[in-house]
Amino acid sequence: MDVHAFAEPGERRRLVLGGVDVPFDRGLTGHSDADVLAHAVTDALLGAAGLEDIGHYFPDTDPRHQDADSIELLRRVRELVGEEWAVANVDAVVICEQPKIRDHREAMCENLAGALGVEPTRVSVRGTTSERLGFTGRGEGVAAQAVCLLERKLEGR
Repeated sequence: MDVHAFAEPGERRRLVLGGVDVPFDRGLTGHSDADVLAHAVTDALLGAAGLEDIGHYFPDTDPRHQDADSIELLRRVRELVGEEWAVANVDAVVICEQPKIRDHREAMCENLAGALGVEPTRVSVRGTTSERLGFTGRGEGVAAQAVCLLERKLEGR
């Protein structure tokens, strides 16, 4: 799971979800590009492999990660997990009242799948609202949740 607040009105930030620039009047705050969806998928991949969380590998105190492309960070984590593990599938949900992500889901799946080295059919991205409850319901930010299933590759396969 990952969450990011919307930037203050007038603060020039892009809204990046799953590596897609989503047209919206406000972007998300964060040390990197604040791609909440890519961050949730990255943490799901790390968790499935029994590794540390995203902050361990890409701390927000490290200036090298300022405005980093989160899809590239996911690609680096996929390499860290190693080829002994195959990504069976990823299922992710973006939680926000606005913007609607329906028209961008396919591109998000393609970007995430590309970083993971799998075909897009192994990645699912959905959107939902929180029925105007909590910080996402008040339009203060975006949350994302993801799960990842890894399968150990057998020798000779």
